[in-house]
Amino acid sequence: MKQEFTITIYTENQVGLLNRIAILFSRRKINIESLNTSPSEVESIHRFTIVISETEEVVRKIVRQIEKQVDVLKAYYNTNDEIIWQELALYKVPTEIIAEKVKVERLLRTYGARAVVIRKDYTIFETTGQREETDTLIKVLEQFSLIEFVRSARVAIIKDSKGFHEKLKEFEQAEPQIKNIEKTAILDEADTKIV
Repeated sequence: MKQEFTITIYTENQVGLLNRIAILFSRRKINIESLNTSPSEVESIHRFTIVISETEEVVRKIVRQIEKQVDVLKAYYNTNDEIIWQELALYKVPTEIIAEKVKVERLLRTYGARAVVIRKDYTIFETTGQREETDTLIKVLEQFSLIEFVRSARVAIIKDSKGFHEKLKEFEQAEPQIKNIEKTAILDEADTKIV
């Protein structure tokens, strides 16, 4: 049965790696619902966070294929119950409606939104939360002439594990140039799935 999985990939920061990873998904006709790249807690190592809806068997296979990429140090997959995750959302609404409708301000406070830009013609609000929370606020603000909406990609942290984070730090202390570490040594010490 298909469900939502978050794939976390630790890599060296190399040109073209994102394209090679994306090709693995497109070859299997898997739609990427969210993609975020950022530095990790270890210097010179980047972290990809990819969200897909698939069966666990398919996810396990694609994670193994990702790990075969030269610049990939480790990849994990997790269900939503195994991670803490958030997304950032921005909403643009007409300022005149916000000024006239006091209940809109109350609604925004209810959803934890805050104003980040206030102009004569529009006001932009920001909120963070899970997809259902940001989607609910869209529906509410549509009643008040929502002009524009944008949501960021998912950021996620694994709940119950030191996982690869601590392994990378140990390897970095032993060998300052992390890129010289044999990939096989890292793969031998970590499992594909962190729970």
